[in-house]
Order: sequence, then structure tokens, then C-alpha cells
Amino acid sequence: MPVILINPNSTAAMTQSALAAARGAAPGTEFDAWTSHAGPPAIQGDADGRAAVPPLLDLVARADAQGADAIVILCFDDTGLAEARQSARCPVLGIGQAAYTMASLMADRFSVVTTLDVSLPVLQANIDAQGYAERVSSLRACGVPVLDLEHHPDAVLDRVATAIRAAVAVDPGPVILGCSGMVNVAPALRILTGLTLIDGVTAAARLVEAQAIFAPRGVAASMP
Repeated sequence: MPVILINPNSTAAMTQSALAAARGAAPGTEFDAWTSHAGPPAIQGDADGRAAVPPLLDLVARADAQGADAIVILCFDDTGLAEARQSARCPVLGIGQAAYTMASLMADRFSVVTTLDVSLPVLQANIDAQGYAERVSSLRACGVPVLDLEHHPDAVLDRVATAIRAAVAVDPGPVILGCSGMVNVAPALRILTGLTLIDGVTAAARLVEAQAIFAPRGVAASMP
């Protein structure tokens, strides 16, 4: 069965943008993508994340029951990741987790640029819990709402790029784009800034492709 990408928000256009990016990043892996239509339109802060978890876990259970090779949660907050990993028999990755992992393989220190200030406490808690607190040089918001990245990408490029440049002024390491919606503008941002930018969707797709080497296709690999 394909790797299932699950968008815990209800904006289907974001799901499709992530699916296109994953397929482009790992063309040898079969992907499908599902949208949590019962979730909030965007996940911006703790309240949205908590509201998104129950319908997300329903989709995780469905994907697992159908024999998914792996599941990727398409929210940089890693919404519901711990619960999903406890319940699913296949590997479950969050795109935040994947981006931090990829960045840590590339450099000793790195920065994170996300959307709004309301997301910062959630991301800081994840950074601390996943053991990256000493490696994140800066965590900042660019002031761009999540849905603007999908619906008005050209209008927000300069604001995101300004935050990226501010992060690099603190530390010249890679910059993680801290929102699944940023996959939609990542190619343009790389051209605009000329910097090493890591988006979580691409990172997760590459890591899923790599883990398949160790778990034969069709064999669910349990994760602790």
C-alpha cells in the first residue's frame, strides 16, 4: 500500500501541494494523501492542534488498518504524532520531526522560521522534547497566516524571506521552513534567498524512502 500523507487540517489544497512535493522528492515511493475534513481549516497554535487530534487519529487508524507502508502527518507542529505512533503498527513520521532530523544531519546548528507567534510555544516544546534545544539557533515567526501561503503565495514571499535572512544573520546554518504550507513557496524562496532551506514535507518523503530499505514493502514495521 502507498505511504499515506495525512493533512490534519481541512484545507484540501494544502494536501495536494504536499502530495505533489512528496512525489517529486521521492519518485520511487508511492504516495497517497488524505485530508482531515473534520479538522480546523489551519492549525495555528495549541487550540487548533488539540481540535485536530481526534479526527486525525481516526484517519491514522484507517490507514494503518488498510496496511499503509508508513504514515506522514502533514503538520509542522507534529500534531498527534505521539498518539499516532503509539497506535499504529507502521512507521509514523511528523514533518516537524523529519525536518529537525534532516537539519541535524546537515549541520550542527540550524534555525526555524514559522508562520505566526501563536505557533512558537508549540514548536519550542517539540524542539525541547525531541532533543534539539541546543541545536536551534533561532526560532521566529514571519507573521504570515498559514492559508496565505497556499492562497496568496506571491504576496507573502518577501515577508517569509525577510524572516529567513534575519535567522541567518544570527547563525549561517540551514533554515527549516516551519509550516507544511511553506512547501508551496519553498522553491521560490530558495531562488530568492540563495540559502539552504529545509521543508518538512520533502524531508519526510526522503526519510520514508530511506526507511523502506530496512523494512520490505508490504511488511509493517512497528515503531516504539
